[in-house]
Amino acid sequence: MKRSLFALLPLALATAAPAVMAQKEIPKAPGHDQCPLGYVNTLGSTCVSPIYYEVAPTYGEACKSGWMNIGAGYCKKKTLGIF
Repeated sequence: MKRSLFALLPLALATAAPAVMAQKEIPKAPGHDQCPLGYVNTLGSTCVSPIYYEVAPTYGEACKSGWMNIGAGYCKKKTLGIF
């Protein structure tokens, strides 16, 4: 049983990878030349992170409930209700 679970693990990770990659690299928000908290400036028009974060642009508005402002025009979805 354990061997079959381990055999399926790479398949599960491969199917999850495209969704995870989606927000490891984000564009800089309009009007901002810095990157949000947790992201590194590529010295171009994008920011990258070694960790997957679910982020959304603020468009100058406050973050929705369950999200926190991470600066540079972005909000990050809180996980476990804290960070």
